[in-house]
Amino acid sequence: MSDEQACTGPGTPPRRTLLAGAGAVGAGVLLSACGSDEGSGSGATPTSGGPGATGAGDAEGGDRDSAGPLARTTDVPVGGGVILADKGVVITQPQAGQFKGFDPICTHQGCPVSKIDAGSIICTCHGSRFSTSDGSVQQGPATKPLPAKQLKVTGEQITLA
Repeated sequence: MSDEQACTGPGTPPRRTLLAGAGAVGAGVLLSACGSDEGSGSGATPTSGGPGATGAGDAEGGDRDSAGPLARTTDVPVGGGVILADKGVVITQPQAGQFKGFDPICTHQGCPVSKIDAGSIICTCHGSRFSTSDGSVQQGPATKPLPAKQLKVTGEQITLA
């Protein structure tokens, strides 16, 4: 099996063909789907304990709206979080009423984080895990924490501070 077919499987177009038609924004989502069979690869981001607001924008934030609400407090499960790729932020709620924000790009090799589970923000590209409480590295290969993003909670609305 060729390297191109290793991710896509027999009977599907090679990754190069898919990427050529995907455009710059979609390319990261398609590549992250090949990184592991842990994540869903659909752009939808699993969370612990409840529904999540998800998105699939570009990693550089081309379509971010920092002035508007990112999510509602009810969108972020206690002990879990949501990955808002289109807004350029991961929001976690490590304890009831405590909301934390982090950059969604892994500090190891720049892959987008793609999963939140059991108190960890996970990059399925190479297996790095970061704390939902403070972004610190729980498991490498990453050696630097996820940068914090300041959040503001007003009523049920969460925005960037």
